[in-house]
Amino acid sequence: MSLLTAFTVLIERRRLPRALVAAITAVSIVVSGFGLGVAHAAPGGKYQHDKVARDLDDEIQRVDAPRAKWARDVHGVRHVQMIVVGDGVDPQMTAVRRQVLRMGGSVHAVHPAVNAITVQLRAGQVKALSERDDVVSVSPNRVTQRTVSTLETITGVEASNVRTSITKTGYSGLDGSGVGIAVLDSGVMRAHEAFLDGSGVTRVKKNVTMLNTTLANWVTGVDGSNSLAPGSAALASYNAAIDNGTALVQDGYGHGTHVASMAAGRSKYFGSGTHEATGIAPNADIYDVKVLNDQGYGTVSDALEGIQWAIYNAKTYNIKVLNLSLAAASTESWRTDPLCVAVRSAAAAGITVVVAAGNFGKQGATEVYGTIGAPGNDPSVITVGSLNHKNNTSRGDDVVNKFSSRGPTRGSFTDSAGVVHKDNLLKPDLVAPGNAIIGAMATAASSTSAIRNYMARTFSTQLVDPTGASQAYGETQMLMSGTSIAAPVVAGTAALMLQANPGLTPPLIKAMLQYSAQPLPNFNLLQQGAGNLNVAGAIALAKAVRTDVATAASSGAIVAGDSLLAHGQVMPAASSTINGATFNWSRMAFVGGNRIVSGSALFTKYQSIWNPRITWAGAVVRERKTVWWSGMGIAGSTYPKIFTDTAAPNQVLLTSGVVSANALAGASSKVGQTGVFMPSTTLSSWLVNGSGLILSEGLILSEGLILSEGLILSEGLILSEGLILSEGLILSEGLILSEGLMLGEGLVLAEP
Repeated sequence: MSLLTAFTVLIERRRLPRALVAAITAVSIVVSGFGLGVAHAAPGGKYQHDKVARDLDDEIQRVDAPRAKWARDVHGVRHVQMIVVGDGVDPQMTAVRRQVLRMGGSVHAVHPAVNAITVQLRAGQVKALSERDDVVSVSPNRVTQRTVSTLETITGVEASNVRTSITKTGYSGLDGSGVGIAVLDSGVMRAHEAFLDGSGVTRVKKNVTMLNTTLANWVTGVDGSNSLAPGSAALASYNAAIDNGTALVQDGYGHGTHVASMAAGRSKYFGSGTHEATGIAPNADIYDVKVLNDQGYGTVSDALEGIQWAIYNAKTYNIKVLNLSLAAASTESWRTDPLCVAVRSAAAAGITVVVAAGNFGKQGATEVYGTIGAPGNDPSVITVGSLNHKNNTSRGDDVVNKFSSRGPTRGSFTDSAGVVHKDNLLKPDLVAPGNAIIGAMATAASSTSAIRNYMARTFSTQLVDPTGASQAYGETQMLMSGTSIAAPVVAGTAALMLQANPGLTPPLIKAMLQYSAQPLPNFNLLQQGAGNLNVAGAIALAKAVRTDVATAASSGAIVAGDSLLAHGQVMPAASSTINGATFNWSRMAFVGGNRIVSGSALFTKYQSIWNPRITWAGAVVRERKTVWWSGMGIAGSTYPKIFTDTAAPNQVLLTSGVVSANALAGASSKVGQTGVFMPSTTLSSWLVNGSGLILSEGLILSEGLILSEGLILSEGLILSEGLILSEGLILSEGLILSEGLMLGEGLVLAEP
């Protein structure tokens, strides 16, 4: 069952070919999109149909036994389960569904948030289906996996402008109250004391499960889709079917509970020890959206349903933040990558999306660049890398974890002439603590004894024993490492910012997080982004600007150049003091995918790019709008029905007074430590001292084109296709991972 009519993506039809998809270690959601593919001879001479994902195409051509879990021989005939994306002209993909049934296949689910369906079909019929004009792309229904308080002190939550005191029953200052955080993961243990409020009532407001049996259901000739509308009996039935609030085991794997506690866990002390495990926003509401099973696996269809549920219910439950500690190794451009399109719908609906960068930063002992997973490669999300806080609260010795994925993004699309165009976007956006962090450990939800989750049972010596906790039921703890742990630290920070200023938009939140970050010495832009999370600085910026930005941007009541500061406010000092140490902010923000900007004008004047419906990367600027359900008994502007996606209209993207830092960084050289390889501290220090090009007339979008180049376009970094060895640099081409390769990804060992 799926939310068929809740979200339909209507996309302006364009003749751009489909980029190739490769993802195995996490959620991959199908795209609505940017173009229809054509067949051509790809570079190297191999004939490839651009609409069909590379891993799906390879599996179809296999003559021996199927290798992937989404392929199976049924009655001696090879079948595949896949995601088919439509062009938006037929929002319910009725004609495509009819053809699938005529071919003897089945429709397992409909995913309207990205205008897609999950189908099963004979392998030999895939190409014929892909050749329809109303089909944009075809991707396999991949197996998905997870990636994988000291936090208060490390990140600056204890600063006087954030939280000043903590007791067993409450907090003084910002604690996330009233803000909903949706956690798309393996589940959240509702009864864990980390999620109780000061009155002992759980803050896990909803537990829903999106797990289905598409990979186990190989029946042909059926259409299992359903049409759901607000207030309908079908919707009520759907909500009852996905409810997971009374399940005995809500997080049998254990990843999601720990992730949720990083964002919004509450402190608990054990025995004579003082095992502090308070999260960043310990009074925020939590919405558990289960998309991974008790072994840490799910499917693309499950993830699609989870994203749709969060978007559909965002207004009802005040879900303002969505955390995805999941990352897919995708070779596809952000413009067409399925997961990217889904999170852009969430951002357009006003949800701040925080994503783990991935844990692919090294191969053996060798550092690898270009390993950012999807949807972390999308410019609309906040992509978070992991740092090692060295088991102390000082920020002076923090380093970026070796496993943390490096940029640039390596997604691409192939044009009709067979030319491959790489995205090469700057990522990650920043880093946060993600090494050996203690948090909640899930157990059976209705038990008097603590029956441990799969991860805690399997890796007890690494995850449980080092905590020293008593492990009483409801108080159990474990430690974990990975970008999947760093991401919810930033998600919790976003909740605090939204509590301080409910009018912030997702892109404005990201810019504030970057601008106030503390650059780590000896790490470059592709390793750490703008630097180390600084909660105190981000809150200072959040409190300085108007509280009506989101509504004004939505209604068109604010235009580029209008005052962004709240009445009586001034730009705060661009420095912070945490644990007695004072440091300058990075004073940089990534915009347009590959540009670095600075200057107080970013926050004293309204910039058009703070509108969450605008997505800009390179020369591409798109506008994505939400059309809401309406009718008798349906609350207005509450339930998204359709997302339209068109070229953005002419406008001023950046105003005068904004500072461009691209020329300061220069051409990219790893040996020379310039361009994208420049240490973030170096570029930041120059900006602090007043260097950079002040835009006298701003940056204008005219006839849909941005003519100026970004930091890593045509900078000589990318010399050839394939695995690039340049100046000792290993540059990943998207990491096409085989089934089973990353089975241990949920356990990322702490680094010394």
